[in-house]
Amino acid sequence: MMASTPDLILYNGTLHTLDEKTPFATAVAVTGKKISALGTDEEMLALAGPETQTKNLKKKLVLPGFCDTHFHFYEWALNYDNIDFSTTTCFSGMQRAVREKAAQVGPGQWVLGQGFNESEWPENKMPDRWVLDLAAPDNPVCIWRCDLHLAVANSLALGLARIDERTKNPNEGVIVRDASGIPTGVLKELAPNLIREVLPSLPESTLVANMEKAMAHAHSLGLTGVHDIRLMGGAEGADALKIWQTLEGDKKLKLRCHVALPGEMTDEAISLGIQSGFGNDRLRIGHLKFFSDGGMGARTGWLTEKYLDADYGMPLTPVKEIEAAVMKADRAGLACMVHAIGDRACREIIAMFARVEQQGQSRCKIPHRLEHLQMILPEDLQRLSRLENLAVSCQPNNLSLDISMIDQCVGPRGKYAYALKSILNTGVPMCLSSDAPVADPNPFAGIYSAVTRKRMNRTPERGWYPEQALGVAEAVRAYTLTPAEASGCDNRLGSITPGKLADLVVTDQNIFEISPDTIAETKICLTLFDGKIVYER
Repeated sequence: MMASTPDLILYNGTLHTLDEKTPFATAVAVTGKKISALGTDEEMLALAGPETQTKNLKKKLVLPGFCDTHFHFYEWALNYDNIDFSTTTCFSGMQRAVREKAAQVGPGQWVLGQGFNESEWPENKMPDRWVLDLAAPDNPVCIWRCDLHLAVANSLALGLARIDERTKNPNEGVIVRDASGIPTGVLKELAPNLIREVLPSLPESTLVANMEKAMAHAHSLGLTGVHDIRLMGGAEGADALKIWQTLEGDKKLKLRCHVALPGEMTDEAISLGIQSGFGNDRLRIGHLKFFSDGGMGARTGWLTEKYLDADYGMPLTPVKEIEAAVMKADRAGLACMVHAIGDRACREIIAMFARVEQQGQSRCKIPHRLEHLQMILPEDLQRLSRLENLAVSCQPNNLSLDISMIDQCVGPRGKYAYALKSILNTGVPMCLSSDAPVADPNPFAGIYSAVTRKRMNRTPERGWYPEQALGVAEAVRAYTLTPAEASGCDNRLGSITPGKLADLVVTDQNIFEISPDTIAETKICLTLFDGKIVYER
């Protein structure tokens, strides 16, 4: 017998539950915040009381709520009002967007933007300070490439940041210069932090309002959980955690959020006794975040062989330094995640995690994580398969952005990039994510990319290295149950199971039955969070 009648019953649906005991059903009952029962329409409707709300889903697909395990959510919200270059298709389009934003904000105001991808433009040309000067001569300008490992600033912005021919490269950063030694405006890795330091701060009220808008946007995409991941350097970690706590304290937090802390805070976190998993079902401390290399778009991803058009890339934080911090954190119960893009970085960090496991003193309640794993050689996949306390988070939608760039910079070695099927076959838990704002945070765009291995325009026709494609069920699991397992929350989240929290999504088409080429067009009809409807189309 149920303790009380359901508050909500969804029936006449097509439920893919991800629960091995009851993989399929047509109806689900929700009582309070939890799933209270699962079964046939007749069984569930028989539980209804006079106050029970019922919804006829007309055979629509129902899935557990999606969780994006690598989302720069705070950064995404910060930039909510800035230029979005993700749909800019050419060099002149980028210039036009900067010019229009400058006219909108007025002389002297900052013009900021992110998401440009020069490798997909017909010109395949990187902007520089002088191009931005022409577009916005009276405004400081800084725009970030889609991978966030490279930014371009104009002359006014460089002047405010005191970047000139005498400025030394910051630690783990590169100020690109011309033949005369004059900065071109292109800034790689941690060098853009020199610009960030002089940007005006947004008032807390604006931050909170942007976070609320961003959460509503996430609900419309079917996201009920995110792992908010730190960028490189700066005070962003403390600022982000503060805003998340403000939202939770004001009862405005409507996402399940695992907040990562910057690796620079390792000693402080240990001294405070903080452990990964601390918090509640809405807000928890996640991982400490470290960077072993940069990104392939900026040619700073660390490779075993040279790029076709650059050197080997670059390590960022020395591996020995990361290892020392991870060893300490592991013994203190703080799980760690390490950004590794290039095949050399992946090799070094897999070996490092193997040494951490060998010390046998872990107090971590959730596994460590390897982030991106963008390019990995077969021999390192074998080493990965032997690790027991590690999960990985990969970003298939970045593949759609990177095909041209990877073909250009590594040629045939691109077959080792985004090797999703091979990574899954190692047996290491694999989560899928967006890396937003690097790529579109829509989970259906990620599932499409993982299953088809195509750009959003459906090219190449047979997919890019199609042997590495995932099945739809594998991709869905990597956005739902696997993130819950890798976060120690699978007893409460990740599947449509009685007793678990009622985070559910209803879609307008059944992605298990349609052509894979149309998966990215799928829309969310209904999102439930904590048993409440937070989005309805």
